[in-house]
Amino acid sequence: MSVDSWSTVRAERTVLAVVHNTTAATRLFDVLPLFAEDPRVETVFTCPGSSAFTAGTDTFLAGAGITRLLPWRQALRQRPDFAIAASYGGDLHEITAPLMVVPHGMGYNKYLESDGARSVFGLSSPWLLHRGRPVPSVIVLSHAEQLTRLAEACPEAVGAALVAGDPCFDRLTASRPLRETYRQALGVRPHQRLVLVSSTWGANSLYGSDPGLVSRLAAGLDLGTYRLAVALHPNIAGRHSRWQVDSWLADCARAGVLVLPSERLWGPALVAADVTIGDHGSVSFYSAALGTPLLLAAAPADAVDPRSPIGRLLEVAPRLDPHAPPGPQLERAVREPVDLTEITGLTTSLPGKSAAVLRETIYRWLDLAPPRYSAEIRALPVPEVRVPRAHAQLVQVRWGDDEATVTCFPAEVLRDPGAPCPDGHLVVDTEEPNVRLLDLADVLVHDRPRDAEHWIERTLANLPGCRLAVARLTATSWLVGTADRALIRLDPVTGPVAAFAAALLHSAVPGPLTVVVGGQRYRAETTLIRPVDRPPSARAR
Repeated sequence: MSVDSWSTVRAERTVLAVVHNTTAATRLFDVLPLFAEDPRVETVFTCPGSSAFTAGTDTFLAGAGITRLLPWRQALRQRPDFAIAASYGGDLHEITAPLMVVPHGMGYNKYLESDGARSVFGLSSPWLLHRGRPVPSVIVLSHAEQLTRLAEACPEAVGAALVAGDPCFDRLTASRPLRETYRQALGVRPHQRLVLVSSTWGANSLYGSDPGLVSRLAAGLDLGTYRLAVALHPNIAGRHSRWQVDSWLADCARAGVLVLPSERLWGPALVAADVTIGDHGSVSFYSAALGTPLLLAAAPADAVDPRSPIGRLLEVAPRLDPHAPPGPQLERAVREPVDLTEITGLTTSLPGKSAAVLRETIYRWLDLAPPRYSAEIRALPVPEVRVPRAHAQLVQVRWGDDEATVTCFPAEVLRDPGAPCPDGHLVVDTEEPNVRLLDLADVLVHDRPRDAEHWIERTLANLPGCRLAVARLTATSWLVGTADRALIRLDPVTGPVAAFAAALLHSAVPGPLTVVVGGQRYRAETTLIRPVDRPPSARAR
């Protein structure tokens, strides 16, 4: 590719990164770092515009610092030394440079239609050949079993095949030492189980076939024991818009579900997860390959090649019963995991070695000596997310042996005026937008009051049905006001404040208060700051 007069660095070689959509971009970022730091090589980006899910791709790339994309036709007029894509589609055959195509999922499994015929995407002639000749110079396969299927479906392309392992899976396994780092970044407390709900795209996916599943899971799982995170395939937002998907999942976010805001966060969440609920997407297979228990909420066998690893997984992986309570099913999946190692062994033929093989191959095509340092497998980034909390919770308290065992459930079910009200205390914080829930609150919590005592006084006066108002004083200290004007200091609060507040409704003050949430004990001292203000008639007696 020619160097213009505005260039500062005169690179010796140019690589064209062909970005079909956001999904493909995330997989390219597993490979591009293998040479991106070499000043002899410059990478330029283009989008062929052939994908139905290009919306949001420019924004995603801009977030990575890539603000200049060559128009597709202009890119074709250039003369790059090498090109890399992570998908098929468009006029790839018009690229004059040698082209490497890497998978944008766990190998090649799904059926897609092309010219009215159904075939395995990435392993069959409609995707690989143009006028009888292979389009890619290098077809990267993660496992030798894919080579067998390629030879049967498109023998003309076998000469371009390279079994190079799976760079995405290598990054997942290399990131395991950061598991607790990821868990804390995602807001997972000790003794909580992180449940990752993953959906690929399409009408037969988990989210497509049952959009209400996440909301029902949230309503049925104790907040002290479980944290839910949701990873949706980028194509869902690419088709419906990020705003629309966020709106559809707004009730889940209000219930404390972490809807992962970035397409690149599913990897850290998967490493951090204790159990995955998924479908026929790659994330489900990677979960099983990492040894994380898997429950399938959707398993459309006709969507994938039955001989593929994912096709075989769908036959034997345990199912989630969407109509049964989720807690017992999740616990059984963790206590009695199904051995899937025979299938998950098909993830990669070269575990931990993909970076070395791919870098050697790329530099050979570039006709450059590779750097002297070893090819590196990079750990997944630590998520930077705002951890949501359930703004309205139904809190159940059971007393025994001088401690309260507390279970908390999202109170989203109460948004329906016709729904029966389960037993428990309704604890609501001031960020809850539903006025009906505020009116029904037994306890109201304010995390950032300017004047705690005045806020408590006025709030209890304005909500006559509210029994406690709880305001934060410091990081671990809270001021609690009662409907009869008592003031209590609660300190230190290291566990969920909703649990302490509900337990206070049944506790003698002052003294220690111990609550058990999600199997973990938390202890705080209650100090009476101001006693109950009894009516004048009561004082006279």
